[in-house]
Amino acid sequence: MMILVLTASASALPQRKIVSRTSQTKPATAQMGEAYKRGVQAVQAGDLQKARTEFEEAAKKTPNDANVQIAYGWVLIALNQPLEAVGHLRTATRLSPKVATAHSYLGEALRMSGDQAGAEKEFKAAIALNDADPDAHRGYGRVLAGTGRIDEAEQQMRRASQLLPQRADLHDDLGILLLQQKKTAEAEAEFRRALELNPQLASAQLHLGFVLDQQGDTNGAIQLLEKAVAADPKQVEAQTRLGLLLQRVGKPKLAQEHFDQVIKLTPGDPEAHNNLALSMLQSGRADAAIHEFGEAVRLRPQDSSLHENLAIAYLQKADFDDAVKELRVSMTSGPDRASLHYNLGVALKLKDQLDDAITELKKALELDPKLADAHYTLGVIYWQRGEFPLAAEQLRAAVEGKPDYAEAHYLLGSVLKQMDKLPESAAALREAIRLEPDMLGAHTNLAAVLQQMGDATGAAAERNVAAEIRKSNVNQQSAVFNTNSGIRLLNMEDVDGAISQFESAIKLSPDYAPAHYQLGLALKRKGKMAQGDAELKRAGELDPDYR
Repeated sequence: MMILVLTASASALPQRKIVSRTSQTKPATAQMGEAYKRGVQAVQAGDLQKARTEFEEAAKKTPNDANVQIAYGWVLIALNQPLEAVGHLRTATRLSPKVATAHSYLGEALRMSGDQAGAEKEFKAAIALNDADPDAHRGYGRVLAGTGRIDEAEQQMRRASQLLPQRADLHDDLGILLLQQKKTAEAEAEFRRALELNPQLASAQLHLGFVLDQQGDTNGAIQLLEKAVAADPKQVEAQTRLGLLLQRVGKPKLAQEHFDQVIKLTPGDPEAHNNLALSMLQSGRADAAIHEFGEAVRLRPQDSSLHENLAIAYLQKADFDDAVKELRVSMTSGPDRASLHYNLGVALKLKDQLDDAITELKKALELDPKLADAHYTLGVIYWQRGEFPLAAEQLRAAVEGKPDYAEAHYLLGSVLKQMDKLPESAAALREAIRLEPDMLGAHTNLAAVLQQMGDATGAAAERNVAAEIRKSNVNQQSAVFNTNSGIRLLNMEDVDGAISQFESAIKLSPDYAPAHYQLGLALKRKGKMAQGDAELKRAGELDPDYR
């Protein structure tokens, strides 16, 4: 779940001129005046570190100049050093208590430092002195939001955006508050307005992407988040959100790129390692996933869900002993989680400890009676033991809880066949085929059942379908072999030989995406750009990972 937070950054600071020196406040010395001037120039050039150095020198020369103290405090806020800024801005408010800017900046420094009460006092003072100051209203709105007064916060943020309607960031902040109140349509309008004013505002792209995802427009959300991370690669929330969405649409390899970036930005965050590991697991990289899950567990060893994820990675690698070990560790802090008992039951089954596996699977079903996978696994165990009535009971429960569970329908049909309940068996097998038309075993078993029932025509038809599927599977295996052979030839600079292998693979299995992808690369190396692009496009249509 995305957490929307109003955060402070250099880009979120007041957009007006840093300081305006009036004729009533002149530099006490020429040296201070030059240092101050160089500081302003550095700010305008975007060099905040140089600006800090110059304003620090100016402040040492004339510590009683309020404008210098304000400028120095602002730069410290921009550099995310609010505690240091507080002292200089307090000096500014003491020297010039009627200057709204000093109170506004002090309020921001206090808010960033966690002193919400002090910040509220300063923002109120700033607004009392200058009600037309949008940044004071914005800052006060942020304090109100941070203390749970969302309605009041919305009023302040609306006032800020009314005062400066061309400020994109103010519309973005208002949109966040509206979204927190579930005013989704109004929030979307504010985010879109922000992006009209500043198409590169990464935070607005992130927030609008979140709205689109809530509305079911996953592709639109991904496109916006891609723009957000391009505009600001260091935006952790956008990188994370994009990675999760790419995982959801079946692009784990692309997701890993964004999770890698998150880990570079926040190496000590266990969730970042967990997300990367899950995407690795999704793409079949069990060893790499184990390493990342291990890092997550090291960073947060008391989290039972991280131990469970590590156990699942061990299961994928067929390391059942370590899987059991991690699951038992996980149970010390989460004994009442059905998924833990289910996964432990699977691990014990794979170790052929069937009695213990049954105990754990039954415990999982006590905690979650509708856990279809637990019913299915129990059904498998009872079937392997020859206890067909018990197996059928569990498999019926599995398909009742999950009607589209093709494997459960298939196994139920097989069990019923062994129980000589042929009409019921045929019905279950037909349902499995309806759900997964290419399920070879279901066609084969259905052919046998129909033959026993005296339906020779139906049995022959099912055998023919099974033969076609078997041929297709052989062709797929050959396509994989030819594609791998082509890759080797391509690496040896035999481009023509590689193209021949990739084309042979496609003839064997026209929908095999890797062959189209590799053929596209090879054709482009031959200078056949249009043909190459067409093959790459076809690969992307067949498999999202190749887009």
